[in-house]
Amino acid sequence: EMCIRDRRRVHGGIDILADMGFNIDYYLEKAMKGELLDELAIKVICLRLKEIFVQEPNVKKLSTPVTLVGDVHGQFFDLIELFRVGGELPFTNYLFLGDYVDRGAHSVEVITLLSLLKIKYPLRVTILRGNHETRAITQNYGFYMECQIKYGNTMVWELFTETFDYIPIAAVIDTSTFCVHGGLSPAIETIDEIAELDRLREIPHEGPFADLMWSDPDTEHQGFTLSQRGAGFMFGQDIVDKFLFINNVSHIARAHQVCMEGYEVIFKDKLSTVWSAPNYLYRFGNLASVLEIDENGSRSFNIFSESPEQRAKHAQQDKALTQALEKNYFI
Repeated sequence: EMCIRDRRRVHGGIDILADMGFNIDYYLEKAMKGELLDELAIKVICLRLKEIFVQEPNVKKLSTPVTLVGDVHGQFFDLIELFRVGGELPFTNYLFLGDYVDRGAHSVEVITLLSLLKIKYPLRVTILRGNHETRAITQNYGFYMECQIKYGNTMVWELFTETFDYIPIAAVIDTSTFCVHGGLSPAIETIDEIAELDRLREIPHEGPFADLMWSDPDTEHQGFTLSQRGAGFMFGQDIVDKFLFINNVSHIARAHQVCMEGYEVIFKDKLSTVWSAPNYLYRFGNLASVLEIDENGSRSFNIFSESPEQRAKHAQQDKALTQALEKNYFI
Protein backbone atom coordinates (compact mmCIF):
# COMPACT_ATOMS: atom_id res chain seq x y z
CA GLU A 1 0.00 0.00 0.00
CA MET A 2 1.39 3.39 -0.97
CA CYS A 3 1.82 5.65 2.01
CA ILE A 4 2.35 9.38 1.79
CA ARG A 5 4.81 10.62 4.37
CA ASP A 6 6.71 13.47 2.82
CA ARG A 7 4.73 16.67 2.37
CA ARG A 8 7.41 19.31 2.69
CA ARG A 9 6.54 22.65 1.15
CA VAL A 10 9.10 23.82 -1.37
CA HIS A 11 8.99 27.25 -3.02
CA GLY A 12 5.24 27.60 -2.47
CA GLY A 13 4.61 24.14 -3.90
CA ILE A 14 4.77 20.60 -2.56
CA ASP A 15 7.59 18.10 -2.85
CA ILE A 16 5.12 15.28 -3.41
CA LEU A 17 5.52 11.63 -2.71
CA ALA A 18 9.30 12.01 -2.41
CA ASP A 19 9.51 8.77 -0.49
CA MET A 20 7.95 7.00 -3.50
CA GLY A 21 10.63 8.27 -5.84
CA PHE A 22 8.14 10.45 -7.71
CA ASN A 23 10.08 13.37 -9.14
CA ILE A 24 7.45 15.96 -10.02
CA ASP A 25 9.88 18.24 -11.87
CA TYR A 26 10.91 15.37 -14.15
CA TYR A 27 7.28 14.64 -15.05
CA LEU A 28 6.41 18.34 -15.33
CA GLU A 29 9.21 18.84 -17.83
CA LYS A 30 7.89 15.94 -19.93
CA ALA A 31 4.31 17.20 -19.66
CA MET A 32 5.27 20.73 -20.73
CA LYS A 33 6.65 19.21 -23.93
CA GLY A 34 3.42 17.33 -24.53
CA GLU A 35 4.95 13.93 -23.85
CA LEU A 36 2.65 11.18 -22.54
CA LEU A 37 3.36 9.89 -19.02
CA ASP A 38 3.13 6.19 -18.18
CA GLU A 39 0.04 4.80 -16.47
CA LEU A 40 1.73 4.37 -13.08
CA ALA A 41 2.71 8.05 -13.07
CA ILE A 42 -0.89 9.00 -13.90
CA LYS A 43 -2.09 6.79 -11.04
CA VAL A 44 0.23 8.53 -8.56
CA ILE A 45 -0.79 11.96 -9.89
CA CYS A 46 -4.50 11.19 -9.49
CA LEU A 47 -3.93 9.81 -5.99
CA ARG A 48 -2.25 13.04 -4.94
CA LEU A 49 -4.77 15.23 -6.75
CA LYS A 50 -7.69 13.60 -4.95
CA GLU A 51 -5.91 14.18 -1.67
CA ILE A 52 -5.58 17.90 -2.47
CA PHE A 53 -9.10 18.36 -3.88
CA VAL A 54 -10.87 16.58 -1.03
CA GLN A 55 -9.45 19.17 1.38
CA GLU A 56 -10.82 22.05 -0.70
CA PRO A 57 -14.38 23.35 -0.17
CA ASN A 58 -17.09 23.37 -2.85
CA VAL A 59 -16.64 27.14 -3.12
CA LYS A 60 -13.02 28.30 -3.00
CA LYS A 61 -12.23 31.73 -1.58
CA LEU A 62 -9.52 33.46 -3.59
CA SER A 63 -7.70 36.79 -3.48
CA THR A 64 -6.54 39.08 -6.27
CA PRO A 65 -4.50 39.30 -8.38
CA VAL A 66 -5.80 36.27 -10.26
CA THR A 67 -6.04 35.24 -13.91
CA LEU A 68 -9.16 33.35 -15.04
CA VAL A 69 -9.06 30.74 -17.79
CA GLY A 70 -12.12 29.53 -19.71
CA ASP A 71 -12.62 26.31 -21.69
CA VAL A 72 -9.40 24.75 -23.01
CA HIS A 73 -10.88 21.56 -24.53
CA GLY A 74 -7.78 19.51 -25.23
CA GLN A 75 -5.96 22.25 -27.19
CA PHE A 76 -2.55 21.61 -25.63
CA PHE A 77 -0.38 23.91 -27.75
CA ASP A 78 -2.83 26.74 -27.18
CA LEU A 79 -2.61 26.10 -23.42
CA ILE A 80 1.17 26.55 -23.66
CA GLU A 81 0.54 29.79 -25.60
CA LEU A 82 -1.90 30.84 -22.86
CA PHE A 83 0.85 30.58 -20.24
CA ARG A 84 3.12 32.72 -22.44
CA VAL A 85 0.38 35.35 -22.65
CA GLY A 86 -1.02 35.16 -19.11
CA GLY A 87 2.23 34.63 -17.21
CA GLU A 88 4.28 31.65 -16.10
CA LEU A 89 3.80 29.76 -12.85
CA PRO A 90 4.49 30.29 -10.00
CA PHE A 91 4.48 34.04 -10.74
CA THR A 92 0.80 34.15 -11.71
CA ASN A 93 -2.27 32.95 -9.78
CA TYR A 94 -4.57 30.96 -12.07
CA LEU A 95 -8.24 30.05 -11.75
CA PHE A 96 -9.34 27.48 -14.36
CA LEU A 97 -13.09 27.44 -14.97
CA GLY A 98 -13.49 23.89 -16.31
CA ASP A 99 -13.75 21.94 -19.57
CA TYR A 100 -10.16 20.76 -19.92
CA VAL A 101 -10.96 17.67 -21.97
CA ASP A 102 -12.99 16.60 -25.05
CA ARG A 103 -13.33 18.19 -28.50
CA GLY A 104 -9.60 18.89 -29.04
CA ALA A 105 -6.98 16.27 -29.88
CA HIS A 106 -4.79 16.56 -26.76
CA SER A 107 -7.09 16.15 -23.76
CA VAL A 108 -4.66 13.71 -22.11
CA GLU A 109 -1.76 16.15 -22.42
CA VAL A 110 -3.86 19.09 -21.15
CA ILE A 111 -5.27 17.38 -18.06
CA THR A 112 -1.90 15.78 -17.24
CA LEU A 113 -0.12 19.15 -17.33
CA LEU A 114 -2.80 20.97 -15.33
CA SER A 115 -2.82 18.16 -12.75
CA LEU A 116 0.95 18.39 -12.25
CA LEU A 117 0.79 22.19 -11.95
CA LYS A 118 -1.94 21.88 -9.32
CA ILE A 119 0.19 19.43 -7.34
CA LYS A 120 3.36 21.53 -7.57
CA TYR A 121 1.66 24.88 -6.94
CA PRO A 122 -1.55 24.07 -5.01
CA LEU A 123 -1.96 27.63 -3.71
CA ARG A 124 -1.27 29.25 -7.08
CA VAL A 125 -3.53 27.02 -9.21
CA THR A 126 -7.26 26.66 -8.62
CA ILE A 127 -9.15 24.15 -10.74
CA LEU A 128 -12.95 24.13 -11.00
CA ARG A 129 -15.14 21.48 -12.60
CA GLY A 130 -16.86 21.95 -15.96
CA ASN A 131 -19.71 20.03 -17.53
CA HIS A 132 -17.20 17.94 -19.52
CA GLU A 133 -15.44 16.66 -16.40
CA THR A 134 -17.72 13.62 -16.20
CA ARG A 135 -17.73 10.01 -17.32
CA ALA A 136 -20.87 10.31 -19.46
CA ILE A 137 -19.82 13.35 -21.50
CA THR A 138 -16.21 12.22 -22.03
CA GLN A 139 -17.44 8.91 -23.41
CA ASN A 140 -19.18 10.80 -26.22
CA TYR A 141 -16.98 13.79 -26.97
CA GLY A 142 -13.44 12.51 -27.27
CA PHE A 143 -11.51 11.99 -24.05
CA TYR A 144 -12.50 8.32 -23.66
CA MET A 145 -11.57 7.46 -27.24
CA GLU A 146 -8.35 9.49 -27.04
CA CYS A 147 -7.25 7.54 -23.93
CA GLN A 148 -7.95 4.27 -25.74
CA ILE A 149 -5.96 5.38 -28.80
CA LYS A 150 -2.98 6.68 -26.82
CA TYR A 151 -2.78 4.03 -24.07
CA GLY A 152 -4.48 1.03 -25.63
CA ASN A 153 -6.93 0.75 -22.74
CA THR A 154 -9.27 2.85 -20.58
CA MET A 155 -7.28 2.93 -17.33
CA VAL A 156 -6.08 6.54 -17.70
CA TRP A 157 -9.64 7.65 -18.54
CA GLU A 158 -10.93 5.82 -15.44
CA LEU A 159 -8.27 7.39 -13.20
CA PHE A 160 -8.93 10.94 -14.38
CA THR A 161 -12.74 10.72 -14.46
CA GLU A 162 -12.73 9.34 -10.90
CA THR A 163 -10.57 12.32 -9.90
CA PHE A 164 -13.02 14.72 -11.60
CA ASP A 165 -15.57 13.86 -8.91
CA TYR A 166 -13.37 15.60 -6.34
CA ILE A 167 -12.93 18.96 -8.14
CA PRO A 168 -14.47 22.05 -6.47
CA ILE A 169 -17.38 23.67 -8.31
CA ALA A 170 -17.21 27.43 -7.71
CA ALA A 171 -15.04 30.25 -6.37
CA VAL A 172 -15.43 33.74 -4.94
CA ILE A 173 -12.66 36.29 -5.56
CA ASP A 174 -12.21 39.02 -2.92
CA THR A 175 -15.85 38.51 -1.82
CA SER A 176 -16.91 40.38 -4.99
CA THR A 177 -16.67 38.09 -8.05
CA PHE A 178 -18.54 34.78 -8.18
CA CYS A 179 -16.96 32.24 -10.54
CA VAL A 180 -18.49 29.07 -11.96
CA HIS A 181 -18.24 27.10 -15.20
CA GLY A 182 -21.77 27.53 -16.54
CA GLY A 183 -24.23 29.70 -14.65
CA LEU A 184 -27.06 30.01 -12.15
CA SER A 185 -29.83 27.68 -11.00
CA PRO A 186 -33.49 28.20 -10.04
CA ALA A 187 -32.77 25.85 -7.12
CA ILE A 188 -29.99 28.04 -5.69
CA GLU A 189 -30.37 31.51 -4.16
CA THR A 190 -27.21 31.77 -2.08
CA ILE A 191 -23.55 30.85 -2.46
CA ASP A 192 -23.86 29.14 0.93
CA GLU A 193 -26.28 26.67 -0.66
CA ILE A 194 -23.61 25.77 -3.22
CA ALA A 195 -21.24 25.06 -0.34
CA GLU A 196 -23.72 22.45 0.94
CA LEU A 197 -24.03 20.44 -2.31
CA ASP A 198 -22.66 16.91 -2.50
CA ARG A 199 -20.03 17.30 -5.23
CA LEU A 200 -18.14 14.01 -4.80
CA ARG A 201 -20.00 12.26 -7.61
CA GLU A 202 -20.80 12.22 -11.29
CA ILE A 203 -22.58 15.44 -12.31
CA PRO A 204 -26.30 14.56 -12.39
CA HIS A 205 -28.57 15.20 -15.41
CA GLU A 206 -30.63 17.80 -13.58
CA GLY A 207 -30.81 19.77 -10.35
CA PRO A 208 -28.68 22.56 -8.86
CA PHE A 209 -25.29 20.90 -9.42
CA ALA A 210 -26.09 20.26 -13.10
CA ASP A 211 -27.39 23.82 -13.54
CA LEU A 212 -24.14 25.37 -12.26
CA MET A 213 -22.25 23.35 -14.86
CA TRP A 214 -24.63 23.78 -17.82
CA SER A 215 -26.61 27.06 -17.65
CA ASP A 216 -26.12 30.10 -19.92
CA PRO A 217 -27.06 33.79 -19.69
CA ASP A 218 -29.86 35.07 -21.92
CA THR A 219 -29.84 38.70 -23.10
CA GLU A 220 -33.31 38.44 -24.67
CA HIS A 221 -35.49 37.01 -21.89
CA GLN A 222 -35.95 37.55 -18.17
CA GLY A 223 -36.22 34.79 -15.59
CA PHE A 224 -35.23 31.17 -16.14
CA THR A 225 -36.13 29.49 -19.42
CA LEU A 226 -35.37 26.07 -20.89
CA SER A 227 -31.95 25.59 -22.47
CA GLN A 228 -31.42 24.20 -25.97
CA ARG A 229 -28.48 22.25 -24.55
CA GLY A 230 -30.91 19.81 -22.95
CA ALA A 231 -29.45 20.50 -19.50
CA GLY A 232 -29.33 23.54 -17.27
CA PHE A 233 -31.30 26.75 -17.93
CA MET A 234 -31.06 30.09 -19.67
CA PHE A 235 -31.14 32.96 -17.14
CA GLY A 236 -31.90 36.65 -17.67
CA GLN A 237 -30.46 39.85 -16.25
CA ASP A 238 -33.09 39.95 -13.50
CA ILE A 239 -31.80 36.61 -12.21
CA VAL A 240 -28.22 37.92 -12.20
CA ASP A 241 -29.22 41.16 -10.42
CA LYS A 242 -31.05 39.20 -7.74
CA PHE A 243 -28.20 36.72 -7.21
CA LEU A 244 -25.62 39.50 -6.94
CA PHE A 245 -27.79 41.46 -4.48
CA ILE A 246 -28.62 38.49 -2.22
CA ASN A 247 -24.99 37.36 -2.08
CA ASN A 248 -23.43 40.83 -1.83
CA VAL A 249 -21.15 40.28 -4.84
CA SER A 250 -20.80 42.56 -7.87
CA HIS A 251 -19.86 40.32 -10.80
CA ILE A 252 -20.21 36.81 -12.22
CA ALA A 253 -17.36 35.30 -14.24
CA ARG A 254 -17.98 32.09 -16.19
CA ALA A 255 -16.91 30.14 -19.28
CA HIS A 256 -18.87 27.45 -21.18
CA GLN A 257 -19.74 29.44 -24.35
CA VAL A 258 -17.64 30.14 -27.45
CA CYS A 259 -16.98 33.87 -27.90
CA MET A 260 -15.68 34.93 -31.30
CA GLU A 261 -13.68 37.77 -29.71
CA GLY A 262 -12.47 35.50 -26.89
CA TYR A 263 -14.75 37.08 -24.30
CA GLU A 264 -18.11 38.76 -23.77
CA VAL A 265 -19.34 41.18 -21.10
CA ILE A 266 -23.11 41.64 -20.71
CA PHE A 267 -25.83 42.73 -18.27
CA LYS A 268 -24.32 46.22 -17.71
CA ASP A 269 -20.87 44.88 -16.83
CA LYS A 270 -22.25 42.38 -14.32
CA LEU A 271 -21.39 39.13 -16.14
CA SER A 272 -18.29 38.07 -18.07
CA THR A 273 -17.76 35.02 -20.25
CA VAL A 274 -14.13 34.03 -20.82
CA TRP A 275 -13.22 31.55 -23.57
CA SER A 276 -9.68 30.18 -23.83
CA ALA A 277 -9.70 27.80 -26.81
CA PRO A 278 -8.68 29.79 -29.92
CA ASN A 279 -9.88 28.55 -33.33
CA TYR A 280 -12.15 26.10 -31.50
CA LEU A 281 -12.43 22.70 -33.17
CA TYR A 282 -9.67 23.95 -35.48
CA ARG A 283 -12.19 25.70 -37.67
CA PHE A 284 -14.18 28.39 -35.77
CA GLY A 285 -11.58 31.12 -36.32
CA ASN A 286 -12.38 32.64 -32.91
CA LEU A 287 -9.95 34.46 -30.65
CA ALA A 288 -9.35 33.40 -27.03
CA SER A 289 -8.66 35.25 -23.79
CA VAL A 290 -7.74 35.08 -20.15
CA LEU A 291 -9.44 37.44 -17.69
CA GLU A 292 -7.00 39.23 -15.39
CA ILE A 293 -8.33 40.76 -12.17
CA ASP A 294 -5.84 43.00 -10.38
CA GLU A 295 -5.53 43.95 -6.70
CA ASN A 296 -7.98 46.83 -7.21
CA GLY A 297 -10.59 44.51 -8.70
CA SER A 298 -10.13 45.94 -12.21
CA ARG A 299 -10.84 43.41 -14.96
CA SER A 300 -8.99 43.20 -18.26
CA PHE A 301 -9.07 40.58 -20.98
CA ASN A 302 -5.76 39.46 -22.43
CA ILE A 303 -6.53 38.27 -25.96
CA PHE A 304 -4.58 35.61 -27.84
CA SER A 305 -4.96 33.60 -31.03
CA GLU A 306 -4.04 30.09 -32.10
CA SER A 307 -0.43 29.19 -31.30
CA PRO A 308 2.07 28.88 -34.19
CA GLU A 309 2.71 25.25 -33.16
CA GLN A 310 -0.98 24.48 -33.35
CA ARG A 311 -1.36 26.11 -36.73
CA ALA A 312 1.62 24.51 -38.38
CA LYS A 313 2.95 21.25 -37.02
CA HIS A 314 -0.21 19.66 -35.67
CA ALA A 315 -3.08 21.18 -37.62
CA GLN A 316 -3.73 18.29 -40.00
CA GLN A 317 -3.50 15.39 -37.55
CA ASP A 318 -5.53 17.32 -34.98
CA LYS A 319 -8.22 18.07 -37.54
CA ALA A 320 -8.47 14.41 -38.52
CA LEU A 321 -8.74 13.23 -34.91
CA THR A 322 -11.18 16.00 -34.01
CA GLN A 323 -13.45 15.12 -36.93
CA ALA A 324 -13.37 11.49 -35.86
CA LEU A 325 -14.43 12.49 -32.33
CA GLU A 326 -16.91 15.16 -33.33
CA LYS A 327 -20.67 15.15 -32.72
CA ASN A 328 -23.23 17.59 -34.04
CA TYR A 329 -24.57 18.54 -30.63
CA PHE A 330 -22.85 21.57 -29.14
CA ILE A 331 -21.57 21.33 -25.59
